[in-house]
Amino acid sequence: MGEPLRVRIDQELCTGDGLCVQYAPEVFEFDVDGLAYVKNGAAGDLLTAPGAFADVPDALRDDVIAAAKECPGACIYVQRAYDGLPVAGPDAP
Repeated sequence: MGEPLRVRIDQELCTGDGLCVQYAPEVFEFDVDGLAYVKNGAAGDLLTAPGAFADVPDALRDDVIAAAKECPGACIYVQRAYDGLPVAGPDAP
């Protein structure tokens, strides 16, 4: 178990490819617009507000990081929950 993470998707960059949904369907889901969004882990509700972050369940850390690294739209941002340091995605070192 590592540091708590959170994730968001920039829908402006989302290609609708669906790799994220394949990697972690508990965290990512398509909406009616064909774009992927993050989900609230407890309730499973789509977070459709621009820039909305969802907590990453510990068991899905590797899947969410892999989704961010493989995303063709480079639109998945994973960061540490407590300080916002990028872990994976376009802003990650």
